[in-house]
Amino acid sequence: MCLRGCGCDRSGVGQGVLGLRAALLKRIAAHVGTPTYVYSADLIRNEVRQLQGALARIPHSIFYSMKANSNLSLLGLLRGLGVGVDIVSGGELERALAAGFAPDDIVFSGVGKSPRELERAVEVGVGLINLESAGELQSLRGVTEAMARKANVGVRVNPDVTIATHPYTQTGAEGMKFGIPVDEVLDIARDIATSPYLHLASIGMHLGSQIAAAHAYAEGARKLGSLIAELRGSGVDTLRSVDVGGGMAIPYGDRPGLPMREFVEAVAPVAVETGLTLLLEPGRLLVGNAGALITRVLYCKRSGGRTFAVVDAGMNDFMRPSYYQAEHPISVIGADDAAPDSLEPVDVVGPICETGDYLGLARRLPGLKPGALLAVHAAGAYGFSMSSTYNSRPRAAEVLVDGERVGLIRARETIEDLWNREEAEPQWLPSI
Repeated sequence: MCLRGCGCDRSGVGQGVLGLRAALLKRIAAHVGTPTYVYSADLIRNEVRQLQGALARIPHSIFYSMKANSNLSLLGLLRGLGVGVDIVSGGELERALAAGFAPDDIVFSGVGKSPRELERAVEVGVGLINLESAGELQSLRGVTEAMARKANVGVRVNPDVTIATHPYTQTGAEGMKFGIPVDEVLDIARDIATSPYLHLASIGMHLGSQIAAAHAYAEGARKLGSLIAELRGSGVDTLRSVDVGGGMAIPYGDRPGLPMREFVEAVAPVAVETGLTLLLEPGRLLVGNAGALITRVLYCKRSGGRTFAVVDAGMNDFMRPSYYQAEHPISVIGADDAAPDSLEPVDVVGPICETGDYLGLARRLPGLKPGALLAVHAAGAYGFSMSSTYNSRPRAAEVLVDGERVGLIRARETIEDLWNREEAEPQWLPSI
């Protein structure tokens, strides 16, 4: 099965990476080094415009979930396409402001906002603060009263909808840490109404990530519709939007994505029937297939009847295969096609001192040898944003390709960067 824009199947035998020429990718690797993330501006624009087109007949607002990839250049590109941003931390708030987003175009989500983060959100006047617990409501109430500043709030509901995806990415089922249970929402709404500084503007949900079944969204949207009717029946008439979250699946190898038409058909009725603006918070959908991780083969070896290709990218660079058992297609850049069945299965592993450090297992890759360049596809989301410096490894570089232009959008960290906030000798604190 071919990924959009990559032309490769699950075996890793492919025709191209991000629709870019192999020669260009090789020049990028020679100039910038490896491992390096490469993104296509054209593919990001295409995803945004497809989503906007599918929603054209419905009043809507799109807020990119920046936890998927928060590089400033990519944020600027999305802002220029008329997309707002969904954030989950104070750091992401400052990053959104640095990327030029207006406060009104920022939705602040997340289950554990600190009082200081709430103060900053109120101070800059973010467009919406999504509440996830009664305790958070009381914290925000105290902040707004102390500052004598108003804030628009939303209530993130836990709709008790179970999805068929990795358990670490399920967020809408009963017993999860996310959202407010349905039977507590009316009391929360009444509590909000007693504050002169809080305005209940939205109600919504977020079911999880990599959801390929439209019926889960339909079920959640129906529950939101019933809840909105109950709130209105109790006198709550301040709602302006209904938020159906994000999490729409993209294709990974032979695992299908969620067709845009099916998703829109599942969530549109709740907006149409309630007359509210539909809010969406996609992340992976907009950038996942627009990025690839380029890595170089260091060594090939055999052990216990298995063949390994040791590459210079590890689980610290790209965590998804190890953490989520995600199967990302891998291809050899510039290699001639070969029948997959004629190739020996190879485990593509990294240099990290962990047995779980791998990028792909049992892959059939043509032209595999030391020095070869590999592309890990569909790595634009939750790639660099989840990377670390484990094993004291500097984080990868990031490059954006826009038409004929190639730009470095994050320089590779240096070894010295790894300890630039550490002290060789403790700085003793006399007041403690």
